[in-house]
Amino acid sequence: MKIHPCYQASFYSMLKAPEHQVAGHLASDGKLGPLVDGSGRFYKPLQGGGRGSKELAFYETFSSDTRVPDHIRKFFPVFYGSQLLEASNGSGLCLHLVLQDIVSGCINPSIIDVKIGSRTWYPEASDDYIKKCLEKDARTTTVSLGFRIAGLQLYEGKESGFWKPGRKEVQSFTVDNVRSVMRRFVSSDSSIGNENPDCSFAPSIYGGSAGILEQLLELKAWFEDQTTYHFHSCSLLILFDKESVLKGSTPVAEVKLIDFAHVLEGKGVIDHNFLGGLCSLIKFVSDVLSESKESSIKADEESEKPHNCTNNGNCT
Repeated sequence: MKIHPCYQASFYSMLKAPEHQVAGHLASDGKLGPLVDGSGRFYKPLQGGGRGSKELAFYETFSSDTRVPDHIRKFFPVFYGSQLLEASNGSGLCLHLVLQDIVSGCINPSIIDVKIGSRTWYPEASDDYIKKCLEKDARTTTVSLGFRIAGLQLYEGKESGFWKPGRKEVQSFTVDNVRSVMRRFVSSDSSIGNENPDCSFAPSIYGGSAGILEQLLELKAWFEDQTTYHFHSCSLLILFDKESVLKGSTPVAEVKLIDFAHVLEGKGVIDHNFLGGLCSLIKFVSDVLSESKESSIKADEESEKPHNCTNNGNCT
């Protein structure tokens, strides 16, 4: 079917760089990167070196793989196929994956991109690629924690806007920095410099039957059994629309897996690399949730303590 030139021009005019992308290649300053159309679709250009074709092959296989339970598919972006589009760097037509725009509909989302696994290289990689991965894994929390934060943005309110640290700052995060980010992510007073964020949103974002913790545990249960795929250098997004929460709306927190250029066949073996990193992340989320519950109990106990009043009306 031939597309009318007027429609095609209108479609291209709608495409723009994602406003809330926190990691990966950005479509800015003449660079090749993903685009969104504002109606819920995300267009990711196929990466070079065979990585893009491998990711496309994964989505095509995964979308029709009957071995994947229906309840697990919600953790993956919806795949709409592929499409030739004008590349964001002006280099001409380029094949793009057409995926669900995960943050479509969010006003001011808080997002953490977590690269899962204590090893980010894959067995078939070149020696140079493995060496590069080993160096980065060693200088980040990848080796010590089994995961590292690859990018993030935390919405802090109308006055402060977003806290969106640069790539170098994120790569320098220590274990304590990671713990602090996980706390600030669910705090109403998450501004920079606040050493004791209140974690007031932890019960509704991390906790509950539909919270982040339950979603991670559901994903963990699948990884404890599935031997179909091994997810190397894959990222897990944790997000919620903080603007809605600040306005008193019921929060909707989501967990999504992205970046599948290095997925290999599991060949009947459990993906212990991914599973180990996922378990480590679960521990961090669980700890923040437990701490917030303890703080809430202490606050309630303090408020219920009887006050001793003197004859002059002073209370202690």
